[in-house]
Amino acid sequence: MKYRLLGKTGFEVSWISLGTWQVGGKWGSDFDHGNADRILNLAVDKGINFIDTADLYGNRESEKAIGRLLKSRSEEIYVATKCGRRTAKPTDNGFTPGGIRQFVEDSLKNMQLDTLDLIQLHCPPTEVYYHPEIFELFDRLKEEGKIRHLGVSVEKVEEGLKAIEYDNVTTVQIIFNMFRQRPADRFFRLARKKNVGIIVRVPLASGLLSGKFRKDTKFEKMDHRHFNRNGVMFDKGETFAGIPYDVGLKAVDKLKKAFPGVKNLAPQALRWILMHEEVSCVIPGASRPDQVTSNLLADDIHDLTEYESYEVDEIYREDIKSMVHHLW
Repeated sequence: MKYRLLGKTGFEVSWISLGTWQVGGKWGSDFDHGNADRILNLAVDKGINFIDTADLYGNRESEKAIGRLLKSRSEEIYVATKCGRRTAKPTDNGFTPGGIRQFVEDSLKNMQLDTLDLIQLHCPPTEVYYHPEIFELFDRLKEEGKIRHLGVSVEKVEEGLKAIEYDNVTTVQIIFNMFRQRPADRFFRLARKKNVGIIVRVPLASGLLSGKFRKDTKFEKMDHRHFNRNGVMFDKGETFAGIPYDVGLKAVDKLKKAFPGVKNLAPQALRWILMHEEVSCVIPGASRPDQVTSNLLADDIHDLTEYESYEVDEIYREDIKSMVHHLW
């Protein structure tokens, strides 16, 4: 396993890490703590030392599973959680100093910790970035010993650019993959200049880039890939990277021709991301232990060839760019 510096946090993190949105089972299903324990422990066994979660995941059960992991292992494991979106009603605004303080206290309790390694604002509305009092709160939380570092999880490149204007923002979590390439432009350069760590989420475009889906693939009712393709519940960019499912399938068919004989495209898709040196780590999720093993194959394969990289970029320009580049 290779390790990279997570910006000015000073953390040396596994370049392939773990996201835990669906770690307790399939998206929208009941949380299975036994399954979560198997996934989390396997990840650590394989050298993963950075785990991303959120108080929303599994209605706080993901945080509880991670807290249990931390107590059972001797390795140094860095945990990033997110806050701001777990409110009584979708219309409530959790992005206030008082609300955020309570979310931090709740996450500490959920994971049975005294200090959070990294707390991230969870995809707040754009206007939140224009409220300095929210970012000032984290300086006080740090002085109180409740957090070590602050990060943000963003939907749009512009939000990431605004976030890193605040000196106490140490990391930005952003969607970046073969079908969402815009962050590699100006944002990556400025983040590196400011020594801000980049955490890449949705690296496989909700599984599309594994190459395993078909037109007749069925997703369960509570799976966001079933109900959120048009952004009914949250930003549609979180689902299949914001592109129509049928368009994504056709683009993946072209990718398969660029990687002949490769049945599982996930390692190549992850490796493509990791070829961007500005990226600190990538956080693919896993609903089964074998998906952890699959993702870690990206650590063993070679970088994409010049031809393969060219084909990826051509597919993006021809089939994808006009649908996503200007939106996020």
